[in-house]
Amino acid sequence: MLLLELISVTKIFGGIRAVDNLSVTFEKGQVTAIIGPNGAGKTTAFNIIGGMLQPDTGKVLYNNQSLSGLNMWNIAALGIGRLFQDVRLFKKMTVLENLMTAFQNQRGETVWRSMFIPFAENKVEKERKENSMQLLEKVGLQDEAETPAEKLSFGQQKLAAIARILATDVKLLLLDEPMAGVNPAMFKQLLNIVQKLTDEGRTVIFVEHNLDVVRNLAQRIVFMETGKITAVGTPQEVLNNPQVRAAYIGRGK
Repeated sequence: MLLLELISVTKIFGGIRAVDNLSVTFEKGQVTAIIGPNGAGKTTAFNIIGGMLQPDTGKVLYNNQSLSGLNMWNIAALGIGRLFQDVRLFKKMTVLENLMTAFQNQRGETVWRSMFIPFAENKVEKERKENSMQLLEKVGLQDEAETPAEKLSFGQQKLAAIARILATDVKLLLLDEPMAGVNPAMFKQLLNIVQKLTDEGRTVIFVEHNLDVVRNLAQRIVFMETGKITAVGTPQEVLNNPQVRAAYIGRGK
């Protein structure tokens, strides 16, 4: 079932076509890797999907709904979440507190609410804490719930960031180089978590330079070069494509 579609999307910066008439579709429940050399347009495509950038031409459809004109928080509310390379946690807050801030429809504290409906507020707070702990258990960080985020290893911070994304009831995850800067010992844990997400019916699109990760995780690869798609297919089809090998793998990627 089609979940996301980019139709003739173009984005130009100072005369450079960072994304050039890009058309591609993504199926629900599938893990897709977007690969290509630096400057291929991978991050620009992510920024357009996530609402950080608006395309100059073309459109993006999510569940047949146009994302044109929507900002990042509107798009996040539709069920699209993104893991950035720098994870963007609240470093001084605990891991648990980071997750609890992510739940939608938080009304905030007021004197009136604290005086007249404290029991209802306490119930909501308790439910969010329980849900947050379940998410931390899913990513293997339950023992770090009270640890300040800045005390985690970079790999653990990425796990916490993924858990925080899941707190928004996300349906589509955009993972920007999820293995970059992560100790190789954590690769398997991260791979298992992404696999569990797709088992739950979520869709994952990720940008990654580590081809061992791509081979082990992706069901489908989109190869980009100079803002365009050069090849699409299974890992075996794309990574054995002579044009892809000459343009990318031959460079020692």
